[in-house]
Amino acid sequence: CGCKGIRSCLLCEGPAQAAPPPQGEDNFTYCPETGLAKGNEHSAFSGWAFPFPGVFLMEEFISEDEESEIVELMDRDDWKPSQSGRKKQDYGPKVNFKKQRLKAGSFTGLPSFSEKIVAQMKACPVLGGFLPVEQCNLDYVPERGSAIDPHFDDWWLWGERLVSLNLLSKTVLSMSCDSEDSIQLFPAFSKENGELSPPGSFTQTSACKNSGEEGCVLSPRLVPSKEVTVAIHLPQRSLVVLYGDARYKWKHAIYRKHIEHRRICVTFRELSAEFSAGGRHEKLGKELLEIALSFQGRPL
Repeated sequence: CGCKGIRSCLLCEGPAQAAPPPQGEDNFTYCPETGLAKGNEHSAFSGWAFPFPGVFLMEEFISEDEESEIVELMDRDDWKPSQSGRKKQDYGPKVNFKKQRLKAGSFTGLPSFSEKIVAQMKACPVLGGFLPVEQCNLDYVPERGSAIDPHFDDWWLWGERLVSLNLLSKTVLSMSCDSEDSIQLFPAFSKENGELSPPGSFTQTSACKNSGEEGCVLSPRLVPSKEVTVAIHLPQRSLVVLYGDARYKWKHAIYRKHIEHRRICVTFRELSAEFSAGGRHEKLGKELLEIALSFQGRPL
């Protein structure tokens, strides 16, 4: 396998498996319709919610036929072992993140089948002007114990929007926060149509200090950010975009327990401001984009 350091998978853990990586229980679930994270029924936060900005989710972004064609084309190329039971195919420039060095290297562009995917992204309201300079395909299967630990994607090279296409099976993106800040929760009550009410409209006619006082507003509840984890359910063939707080404040992870069948994640990244128009390394960024968007690439 490709595990290094503290990383492990079912292949390298062997028959007498070591303790599996931490897999916390998500206590909130993201609601795409309202943009709220809602406390899970059996958690300590049941009945509470808070706004969770920075997530765009589109179901059925591609068709079943398109999905089958993309995966068939991917499987014609080699998958290289990666950490934590994953396999990968990289299409991008040569990067040394520790020394913050970047060059084209042997990068020949994104794969040809991605040209149609990138074109379809233009219809997404949050992806205006999105120009991917890197693509990473990750292959997850339960037999290898595939997972990815909570992490932030690099900020020096990659820009604000992270775009991922979820193929072959559903999964859960688990969001966690190491901030010392607190999160303000609001009591969540369903409207007649079953949708969550937005913050500021939460009222209750019972459970108030004065039981005869109707329509009183319940006080918000403050909880440490570290106690909160949010599950973003990703259906098969869905596209998810992380930006803003979901990109820079919340770490994202995929746990073993949420890989039930083979799953392929196709992640596209854009350049940071430093490598974009007006940035310090604009010329290098332009060169890399021209290579990327030729769509003539092979995995590195």
